[in-house]
Amino acid sequence: MKKQRILLALLGLLVGWGGAGMAHASGVTFQVTDNPGSWFECTASDSKTKAGCVHDVLGEATVGKSLSVIQRGESITFQSRASHHGSTANTIHTVVSLIYPTPASTPTEKFTTMPFDTDLDVGTRSAPIIPNELGLHVFFCDIHPYMFAAVIVVPVNHNLTNGTLFPLDLGNTVDLHKIVLETLPGLPTASDLALRLVHTFFIITNPANWQQYPVSDTPIKYWTPAYPSVPVVAHVTGGGTVPANLDELLRGYFGEGGPTVANANAPYLKQLLAPVPPAAPGVGQVWVDTQFEMMSEKTKPGTATAVDATTFNVVRKVGLPSINMNNPHNMWTDKDQTVIYQTQWFDTKLAVFNRSSGQFVRNIEVGAAPAHVMTRTNNDQVHVSQNGDNNIRELDSLAAGNGFLRDIPMQTDPDESAHPHAHWMSHDGSMMVTPNADTENSTLFHFPSNSIKSLTPVGHFPIATGMMPDSSKYYVANFLDSSISVIRISGGIATVKTTINLLEGYAVPGQYDVLSPTVTPIGGLPIQTPVSPDGKYAIVANTLAAKILVIDTKTDKVVASLPCDAGCHGVQFGAKQGGGYYAYVSSKFSNRMIVVDPQNGSNASIVGSVLLTTENKSSHFHTDGTVAKYAGMGGQGVLPIPLVYNGWVQNLPEEWKDQLTAKQKNPFPSAH
Repeated sequence: MKKQRILLALLGLLVGWGGAGMAHASGVTFQVTDNPGSWFECTASDSKTKAGCVHDVLGEATVGKSLSVIQRGESITFQSRASHHGSTANTIHTVVSLIYPTPASTPTEKFTTMPFDTDLDVGTRSAPIIPNELGLHVFFCDIHPYMFAAVIVVPVNHNLTNGTLFPLDLGNTVDLHKIVLETLPGLPTASDLALRLVHTFFIITNPANWQQYPVSDTPIKYWTPAYPSVPVVAHVTGGGTVPANLDELLRGYFGEGGPTVANANAPYLKQLLAPVPPAAPGVGQVWVDTQFEMMSEKTKPGTATAVDATTFNVVRKVGLPSINMNNPHNMWTDKDQTVIYQTQWFDTKLAVFNRSSGQFVRNIEVGAAPAHVMTRTNNDQVHVSQNGDNNIRELDSLAAGNGFLRDIPMQTDPDESAHPHAHWMSHDGSMMVTPNADTENSTLFHFPSNSIKSLTPVGHFPIATGMMPDSSKYYVANFLDSSISVIRISGGIATVKTTINLLEGYAVPGQYDVLSPTVTPIGGLPIQTPVSPDGKYAIVANTLAAKILVIDTKTDKVVASLPCDAGCHGVQFGAKQGGGYYAYVSSKFSNRMIVVDPQNGSNASIVGSVLLTTENKSSHFHTDGTVAKYAGMGGQGVLPIPLVYNGWVQNLPEEWKDQLTAKQKNPFPSAH
């Protein structure tokens, strides 16, 4: 935990934040939960607006549970202390300002200075946050960055009872903390980028807005998202206003269609077509973490879903009710492809289960918010990122029992919290690279010398890495500023070669800060960025723009762009029968997996998609529980079996190698 955060926590204990030592201010309380969609749930309000928790007034179907309205001078509190619907948080979270009204002046002592940033350990609550500025405030967890809460601050005495609450003014301009390369000040609330972020908020926090693809196109199914049907006022460049119904504004601006006051019969425009699998089969299996899927037999969300890559039917779902597996986020396997190593991101454990039978093997304590897991090719040891701390935890191999070996710090300062997320291991097991969200750098750890060789500055909120098959270069996805850092490795030292700006052309004044810009984002909010086993291209999943990007590793330029689903997130490469590879792409707020054939990069295409629900189950389907809610949703970690990356593929048992071509068994070097 950062030193300043430790001091804040101690100060909170001394002055009694949230307790008898501090006078109560009216306002709202957000409870931290592990529940999909309502991770920051507005659970208590004595706001004088009479609409503190908006879903209590408008209903959850159009709002979700993470929006509130308070008067200036009222407080916002986040807590992780009480069980809420059986979903007490099991690990550390944070509360960080993402969007806030541009400050007109330095606030007085009563008010909270923005941006705000604090840790929220299990069993604690934040200090009361009292915003000074009127308008839209959005908070998020910078460990689990789709945990959102939004608060609209209105003037004193504005309330639902006396008819003064509406229209809700979003504010003249907002500041976006560490978005678009640097903190972006003064963005008009009626601008393309602001509306994209507001739209994203209401997709993420309202499960009714997630994309539920059907098993058949009879009858035709349309995506029917709904947003709060309330009058709002947003502001354009130069000071003009845009009064609108928020629901109609968002559906109209993003081309979703649907009924309006002027035309109650207006049709929805975006059809959800039944997934059609690729014509050419893959090899083995594809495992997807359907992280939001709920089972009747447990209280915590999440399953691991196995798809037969030859038929593209679902063959198994593993929820591990016996341990109440909690938000399974990312996976890897051992050299023999015997087990699945499964991180539990909203917890402190790594689950291990048998890949073939789904049988539980062990549940290992690995530290705060374990995000990603990989093995080293030279010894099969297991490495798990502690996304809520500073370390990569090293465990022994499966053959040796997966015992604890050590925690490897990712910063030279032991008191600095790096928050490493999606690390990558070199093909020969000698190096490991991490994206460190809190310190905004990337660590290159050298195993032979047991030392950090490089701490390379990158962009804002680095979240994922992908490495060339000869470990000569790697890519870092910088989530908040929508860029990719390209880092070369020479003599064991890492240096930035170039930066790919996914908002290039869009991220200039006159584009993102107006309505209907002439240039739209290439990508935005990138996450997983693996490099193909043959080293020809990297593929990037983009959340904000819902796009899949292909980067040519020879030129380090984006050469192809493909559509994705809401919450586009995970990517990994698996073998295609007869040669070549498929890139399997998951999305958090969709129940399908997209299959991309990268071919030569610039001619990459989507060749099919796969429904991740039991409606697509095979005749020999197995499960350890009954899916009760959010079927197929929450696609995040992806793991094709067998592992076909350079260094891992050479260690496969012969039964797996026999299913691969000669080039797939030795993918690098290859002709580019």
